[in-house]
Amino acid sequence: MRLWLTLTAALLAGPALAQDNALQPSPTWEDLRGAVLDLDTDPPLDAAALDLEAPTRAHDAAIVPIRLTQAPDALAIGALTLVIDENPAPVAAEYTFGDALMPLDFEVRVRVDSYSDVRAIGTRDDGAQVMAGRFVKAAGGCSAPAGKDMASVRETMGQMRWRSASEEGQTIGTLMIRHPNFSGLQRDQLTLLSIPAHFIDRLDVRQGEDLLFTMEAGISISEDPVFRFRYNPNGQPIHVRVEDTNGNQWAETFAADVAGVNKS
Repeated sequence: MRLWLTLTAALLAGPALAQDNALQPSPTWEDLRGAVLDLDTDPPLDAAALDLEAPTRAHDAAIVPIRLTQAPDALAIGALTLVIDENPAPVAAEYTFGDALMPLDFEVRVRVDSYSDVRAIGTRDDGAQVMAGRFVKAAGGCSAPAGKDMASVRETMGQMRWRSASEEGQTIGTLMIRHPNFSGLQRDQLTLLSIPAHFIDRLDVRQGEDLLFTMEAGISISEDPVFRFRYNPNGQPIHVRVEDTNGNQWAETFAADVAGVNKS
């Protein structure tokens, strides 16, 4: 567990590279914009309203850290779609965010299958949309071998851990979920047979009855997903519900007044 938390902290402390990897012209996006997101034109880029940080060149294409942020006075974003243009399933995830996460500072790890723009399209409270993104050099993230053998997958799948800590006067929550998130493009390293797609497709996180965030996801969220986010605590327990594409469901509740790891 200590190793997992150490790796998590290193990966999600925030992409350290200078953010000079602006979005590039993308014929793929020209098709996706209308066909998938029903957009006629690109939403405006406004780093104060919404920014996306990502490494220029990924250290590991299967666990690329993505950080979404807003300026302190930005209008709240209630819904957001994360798109990786060149992935086999470009829509990585669709999020809804509660008021407690505003202004947004939210991190997740994704798979990037080839050199690609990674972009977020957010819908603000006033109904306007805004876009942010970076061009990431990575390859093979969706077909990268799983990090654990199948016996370990069966033993640990669905386990969760939650951490809450104070950083520079802000409360930071970290949610860790054990799940292989098989993409359908990987092979069992022992049998060399293809592993069927099996991934978390729904996630609901609340404090008491108040929404923190929900996620509807595809194959691009990394194995053993980790979510790190700033939030305004209300003193209520943290409730997490997870569903995957095989129909499995897990639920955990974590005490609100315990800093550090609440559950093994």
